[in-house]
Parts: sequence; C-alpha cells; structure tokens
Amino acid sequence: MRSRRFIIVVLGLVALNLVLWLAPQGLAVRDAVINQLFGTRLIRAEVVVRGAGTTTQDYLIDRGVITAVAADSITLREFDGKLVPIAVAPTTEVSGLKRFTSVATLRRNLRVLVIHLANEPASSVQVEGRAAVKVAVP
Repeated sequence: MRSRRFIIVVLGLVALNLVLWLAPQGLAVRDAVINQLFGTRLIRAEVVVRGAGTTTQDYLIDRGVITAVAADSITLREFDGKLVPIAVAPTTEVSGLKRFTSVATLRRNLRVLVIHLANEPASSVQVEGRAAVKVAVP
C-alpha cells in the first residue's frame, strides 16, 4: 500500500515536471514578435504600466537621430520624419558607446533610443551609433 502511494506520487511529480518543462516554450510570446515590436525597427512607443493599487506610469520610448543638443533638451528626428524635443537632466543615464557617458557628451547625428516618463526628463539615453546619413536641420 505504501509503495503504491509512493509510486503514484513520483509519477505525478514526473508528469508535472514534464508539463512545466515543455509548457513555457509553447505558451511564451515568440522572440520574433518581441523583436518586431521592440527591436531595431521601433520608431516610438507608449507603454502604460499599472503599479500597485491604482497607480499607473506612462513610459515613452523614442528612437531617432539627434538633430540638436541643448543643456536641458535634445531634439530627435525619428525615422518617419517627426521632430521630437525631449527634456534631459544632468542625472539622465547615458549608455551604449563608451565615449558617450553623460548628456554633455551627446552630439548631433547620433542614433539614440530614449526612455522617459510622460512630462518628465529622460531617464535613459542609449547611444546606438552614428547616423548613416547626416541629418539636415531645417
């Protein structure tokens, strides 16, 4: 009786382990979809995240080429031609290429990805490289 119960429990645990091992691959969002939405083809996005309780945070993600740099803002020309001014702060984190470490080191014709909360300065600027073609400023 005891050994029968033990065998049933072991078989149940093995079956559960097998199901949990195989399920994530079949139920997960495919990498291709994620890359298409948030990969290198992304121009701009608005992501609303629900926090604890009723709080929400509205994140804006912009990708483009810097056309102007000021002490407190940068202007991006996104790949669909839209010009977007984005506020920056001295505390904005700059990552990507090693020689660009702060907002003061950013310059025109850099391809960047900027993440910021709506109506707030950018929290993150990721330098992706130089623009393939120089961007003319109107």
